[in-house]
Amino acid sequence: MSAKKIELKVGIYCEKCKTRVLKAVAKLKGVDEITVNAEKGILTVVGSVDPVCVTTQVRKAGNYAEIMSVGPPKKPDPPKPKPPEPEKPKPVQPLPPCCDQCQLVAVSYVTHDGFVCSIL
Repeated sequence: MSAKKIELKVGIYCEKCKTRVLKAVAKLKGVDEITVNAEKGILTVVGSVDPVCVTTQVRKAGNYAEIMSVGPPKKPDPPKPKPPEPEKPKPVQPLPPCCDQCQLVAVSYVTHDGFVCSIL
């Protein structure tokens, strides 16, 4: 099987979501490279892995996933001469440590007999 570049649209809202997605995809055999662009919500996987397996793993991790494109990986560009120093880029706002989708919510119920039922 030849290497291919798979781009997925994923729901990454916090650092915990990002870590969970990366760990889930890294477990797959045939993955050579994984990159995440959290601002755009794009996961890029390069390797000889099946795109459906990648999508399934992301969904099992609890995140939204949709295949955007599958194709051959780009060949590295030849090195270019250094351009003059550009302006400093604006700092990227980091992801929050946790989002509403990742947080556990505790629900407790007390019966009239005094028994307590807790659900996480």
